[in-house]
Amino acid sequence: MTPPASSTAAPAVDGPALTGAPTTEATPSPATPPARPVSPVTGGALVLVGMLLVALNLRAAVTSLGALLDEVRVGLGLSGAMAGVVTTLPTVAFAGLGALTPWLVRRWPAARVLVLAMVALAAGQVLRVVTDSAPLFVLTSALALAGIAVANILLPMLVKQHFPHRTGLVTGAYTMALTTGTTVAAASAVPVAHAFGSWRAGLGVWAGLAAVAVLPWAPLARRARAARRAAGPVAVAATPARVRPARTRLGWAMAVYFGMQSLSGYAIMGWLAQLFRDAGYAPEAAGLLLAGVTALGVPVALAMPALAGRLRTLRPLVLALTAFSAASYLGLAVAPHGLAPLWVLLLALGQGAFPLILATIGLRARTAEGTVALSAFAQSTGYLIAALGPLLVGILYEATGGWTAPIGLLLVALAVQTGSGLVIARPRYIEDEQLRVERQEEAGVGSPATACSTVG
Repeated sequence: MTPPASSTAAPAVDGPALTGAPTTEATPSPATPPARPVSPVTGGALVLVGMLLVALNLRAAVTSLGALLDEVRVGLGLSGAMAGVVTTLPTVAFAGLGALTPWLVRRWPAARVLVLAMVALAAGQVLRVVTDSAPLFVLTSALALAGIAVANILLPMLVKQHFPHRTGLVTGAYTMALTTGTTVAAASAVPVAHAFGSWRAGLGVWAGLAAVAVLPWAPLARRARAARRAAGPVAVAATPARVRPARTRLGWAMAVYFGMQSLSGYAIMGWLAQLFRDAGYAPEAAGLLLAGVTALGVPVALAMPALAGRLRTLRPLVLALTAFSAASYLGLAVAPHGLAPLWVLLLALGQGAFPLILATIGLRARTAEGTVALSAFAQSTGYLIAALGPLLVGILYEATGGWTAPIGLLLVALAVQTGSGLVIARPRYIEDEQLRVERQEEAGVGSPATACSTVG
């Protein structure tokens, strides 16, 4: 989706220019000196390998803990309240700490920020398995999650910066890596713990994967730092105006879509196995059905962003994903045992909303600055919404003793998700919407909130 020639030049967040960016975006203004070129290695295979390694780490620290939560509770003597804090911590950390990422990349190269993020992830995972203190376990888990929160925000920006012509393909590749890491960590954490005789091994082993993810980014960080030093004052002068998605209708629609699909996703991860157990499945079979949702989501994660990048409007995808999810929810409410594999398949297809929104972040921004701002706002706000999912489902399940009310909640969330999805479906850009809002304010047309409501 190539922007018109009047679009704003994309900022060199890592110092160098965007690799392979369209000339309409990469051509500097007369007042801005040309950006430094990127070497083929920096802008190609090494960046892609680094992104895939980072993506493999983005949920392993979370799902491995979920698989071993009972053992951790016993081993550390966690109270029920403390266990609740541990299970809610990921979404809270992703929301709060992810919001700091745009500030970080305005001050340091993105590659350097990613190195620090992966170091924090590795250190947090090591430190939390060597402590016998419950509060320290929570604090060191927060350190690990801080690294994940920053990486969550940076990956869509790096796709936009280094692979502008392959946004769908590269987003699909790293989303598939994320899904694979999620599945492998959840499935292998318990066997690893049993093999080594301790839950600490089942959690700590993933620190090695985070350490490996540092390797491609270390040389990239050095090159980016050297490029920024060489650019000197020019880099500061060329810094674009800050993008503020919260001032636009598009930004809020993206945040609501991300939040509602994440609310459903976390609720499913937390409660689907219990639903199948209540329907008569053995615990092992219920766990396999839950794993099936994630496993079937791997090809969906690869295909969805590529498909989104080829369509002029995302409306057909938004409606199709809604239909899949609605059919699965209704099936789980009416016949959870008899047709469980079908509901799992439909649920996996419906969860394609996650890779879709990740791809849309890049498709709805013209520049790397806009992409990281939109990514931070949509994900941070969205994860705050998502934190309510497992909690509300649990409250409704306990209050009613059944699954009709919780599934009704998910259907309501799906309706809100669909409405916001239709808003973000047609092509437009966050930078353009902010410019319209600012022009309306300058012309004295209503308040900022009124201006935002008229955009679109």
